[in-house]
Amino acid sequence: MPKNILAEMGSQVGLTPARQNKKEAEEWARRQSGPMVNPSFEPDDFLPQSLSPVKDEKKRPGDKGIFLVNMKEKNLQEVEEYEPYDNRVVDHPTTNTETLLHLLKGSLGTGILAMPHAFAKSGYVVGTIGTFVIGVLCTYCIHVLMDSCYALCKRRKVPSLTYTAAAEAALLEGPDWCKVCAPYAAHVVNAFLLIYQIGTCCVYVVFVSENIQYVMTNQFGISVTVFEVMLWILIPLILINWVRDLKYLAPFSAIANAVTIVSFGIILYYIFRETPTIEGKVPAGKITEFPLFFGTVLFALEAIGVILPLENEMKTPKDFVGKFGVLNRAMISIIILYVGMGMFGYLQYGNDAAGSITLNLPSKTEVLASVVQCLLAFAIFITHGLACYVAIDILWNEYIGNLLLNSSRRFIWEYILRTVIVLVTFGIAAAVPELDLFISLFGALCLSALGLAFPAFIQTCTYWYYVSDSERIRMIIKNSIVVVFGALGLVVGTWTSLEGIINKFSAHAPVLNATDSILNETSLLP
Repeated sequence: MPKNILAEMGSQVGLTPARQNKKEAEEWARRQSGPMVNPSFEPDDFLPQSLSPVKDEKKRPGDKGIFLVNMKEKNLQEVEEYEPYDNRVVDHPTTNTETLLHLLKGSLGTGILAMPHAFAKSGYVVGTIGTFVIGVLCTYCIHVLMDSCYALCKRRKVPSLTYTAAAEAALLEGPDWCKVCAPYAAHVVNAFLLIYQIGTCCVYVVFVSENIQYVMTNQFGISVTVFEVMLWILIPLILINWVRDLKYLAPFSAIANAVTIVSFGIILYYIFRETPTIEGKVPAGKITEFPLFFGTVLFALEAIGVILPLENEMKTPKDFVGKFGVLNRAMISIIILYVGMGMFGYLQYGNDAAGSITLNLPSKTEVLASVVQCLLAFAIFITHGLACYVAIDILWNEYIGNLLLNSSRRFIWEYILRTVIVLVTFGIAAAVPELDLFISLFGALCLSALGLAFPAFIQTCTYWYYVSDSERIRMIIKNSIVVVFGALGLVVGTWTSLEGIINKFSAHAPVLNATDSILNETSLLP
């Protein structure tokens, strides 16, 4: 008799597509046609709400390796035969190339423009190595999340799962204390997603306002503060977020994508117009500033919120996670682009690298630099509507909208919610308009959890009862390291960013009223 029944079942229940092959299916059919492994075991009735195994009470004392899966053998075969990918119905599935482009667009935004400033905190050697390491770790955690979602889909016989649904389902598959926490898993994930999306919108507000202010001041000589520019764009921001159907923003989004690509090309022209040099640049920065680098790189690299939706919409989803799949190709390209932008941007501008490299362009003397700033401000302005859409979707469809199903004014309340979310992002951005610290704060606070800790924890719960004792120990050690790393990044990175925000805010206006404080802090006039 095998030491662990679940080790024998491991290749049949909840593994990646690559291991669901014909040979293993034939082996499983052979086992079913033969005698039972242990006829004294009598499986409990199948519980559709959970496929978690239960310990067998008839095991010999001291034998902790024997568990009993909580479903009948015919159901095990059904789980084996169910293929989530074959049961997805997508109206307009995307090709591999389209998915690759979407993933690249989801990762190339304000984050990459902040990479030179991040390298100024870490140094060009530590920054290069650190970006590669963080990029590989993020890619690994995405693979872990995708593998766990596939296993959970097979067991529950559903074609796909959202991030929140996967978290709740995984906890139901884990040990008893995890099952108690399962009902709250979706709310925790939603909270982090909501904070991250609102934080991203705050970054967009600051980015758009600062770039417009630079152009107005340096190109046209108009005396204006960043706060005043924020007031100018507030009404347009509200109006664009009143668009309830994303298809109406699609043409603008396509234009924004083209504008972004052209703008990046012009930025590279300015970086390499004069040969970057290591003179005066440090290979390693201060250890106290590394958390700011960590948070910025996480914010720039991670696109965890779009991974599952993109994979769920693919025509051939099996191609997403292969060795040379869409995910690996996209992440390799993204890491190389980020390292290149960060290192060469830092070597060109040194410690003067701003929170967005667009602010280092010579807009005062060259029209082309001002054009780049305006183009990217427009592109990010459009993207604000897309980012805010996710926050609105979470709040409205998951919580507030459900409370107003019978309200005759439900339509009005939705527009009120959309307006309030824009006002919240505007208020936070106006209170502390520090682009670099915002990026680092929300990267460390949200993406350390969503991109690193949560996927590792989800995998641990997903396979808790479906691997042997030795495999479980290795899995716990491996994922505990990832969780601890993510938790440290969250705590230290968040604390360092908040400390920087508090110091900058208090240093400028300790006794002024709120309005004067904002105006003094945001003024960038010579």
